[in-house]
Amino acid sequence: MVQTPFSYDTLYPDSDGQPMADNTEQYEWIVRLVTNLKHLLKDEMAFVAGDLLWYPVKVEEPPVPRQAPDVMVALGRPPGYRGSYKQWEEDNVAPQVVFEILSPTNTRREMAEKQKFYEDYGVLESYYYDPERQDFWGFVRQQSDDIYTLITALYLPWTSPLLQIRFELFEDGLTVFYPNGEPFTDPETSLLERDQVKAERDQAQTKLNQALVKLQELGIDPDTL
Repeated sequence: MVQTPFSYDTLYPDSDGQPMADNTEQYEWIVRLVTNLKHLLKDEMAFVAGDLLWYPVKVEEPPVPRQAPDVMVALGRPPGYRGSYKQWEEDNVAPQVVFEILSPTNTRREMAEKQKFYEDYGVLESYYYDPERQDFWGFVRQQSDDIYTLITALYLPWTSPLLQIRFELFEDGLTVFYPNGEPFTDPETSLLERDQVKAERDQAQTKLNQALVKLQELGIDPDTL
């Protein structure tokens, strides 16, 4: 009996039929991370996605290795639409950073299996957060010896070597900070509004600097005023 060849779409569907999140808190965390990471990397060559299937290798028949991290960051890859992340179509660049937000139905065994996958296929940093238990941990690969270091709450505050974002645990749970110290905003907060405030501050600082230069041109020491 001759077996019918598997089609490309059959081997690499754009959906696994699973929901993006099991509850509103998990969903809000995924959206918060994706929104803020896109904002952080808006001037960089970087692809950020939530709940997108990642196929690390091309095969001709099942089983097909795949995972759908809650959030993934692929530095060096352009932003834009993907139905899925097929690594061989992305200059063989694996996502370097992934995030998993646990729901009550997730198990530690499931997370361990995901971590094994991430290590096997080149993820450099993986972070896990359980909002219900306010439990945070991660794994970061040491470039010098390819050994993964377990990051637990004892390491907090922890700064991502690649993204330079900082993780801290407070009484009300995890907070993630931009490299400049500002906290990640909630999904409903307008990032454009925050950009406008920053632009106004920068404009005021520019005017102040111009005024100081003018005083110096007039022979006036601003420090004596």
